[in-house]
Amino acid sequence: MRLLLIADTHLPLRAKALPEQVWREVDEADVVVHAGDWVEAALLDELEARSKRLIGVYGNNDGADLRARLPEIARADLDGVRLAVVHETGGKQGRERRCDEQFPDTDVLVFGHSHIPWDTVTPNGLRLLNPGSPTDRRRQPFCTYQTAEVRDGELRDVTLHELPLRR
Repeated sequence: MRLLLIADTHLPLRAKALPEQVWREVDEADVVVHAGDWVEAALLDELEARSKRLIGVYGNNDGADLRARLPEIARADLDGVRLAVVHETGGKQGRERRCDEQFPDTDVLVFGHSHIPWDTVTPNGLRLLNPGSPTDRRRQPFCTYQTAEVRDGELRDVTLHELPLRR
């Protein structure tokens, strides 16, 4: 099962559209995960129409229309991998401890908010993934997203993808 992980798209404020490379990944993915800060519902509509399966949450920049359609925390079982998605996990100091406490029955937690890619494992074995942003690099060198595979009940082949700089 192929996963596409994105967050912090901020459309149309930070970009007019998702990069074509990300849309190609949407087409190849079995599950698209969006960890919030969509900003406008048009991207949600597009991803719902184009994705085989979409798991998403709202972020702090998402208004009432998105909050009415998306949860604060989403959970799914992906072939034995217990996934949770949330927009914010707080500051990086103490993140692993906080997430272990807040998500004890989770194997993988996808989050956003910082626009900073993240991939760590907590003391309790929880995999923490932040794909960064495909549209707003902030102080990062590149806009990014992640892909991964679920095989044999395990998350495998997590890859961070850097997008070419926009002109």
